[in-house]
Amino acid sequence: MAQDQSHFRERMTILGDLDAASFVPWIQRHAAKLGLSQAIRHTSSVRIELEVAGPEELIDMMEMGCSLGPIDVWVETIERTPIDDQTD
Repeated sequence: MAQDQSHFRERMTILGDLDAASFVPWIQRHAAKLGLSQAIRHTSSVRIELEVAGPEELIDMMEMGCSLGPIDVWVETIERTPIDDQTD
């Protein structure tokens, strides 16, 4: 019998000194390893916005991974906002 896992959708805003050219592919690989669906909504040298969906525990792991990140970025803060399942 399959275990029912609740799926969440959240907007994650990563702020800091970010090298988007290397960090965005890193984020995409990390999300894929965790089995999360993700979509990048904004990138700049100081802010990356993405939407992630999956079990809450895995989204927590995604946040932790991004906060530690690759060596060429400095993450100051990560803001998480739940996304309603309503159509935008």
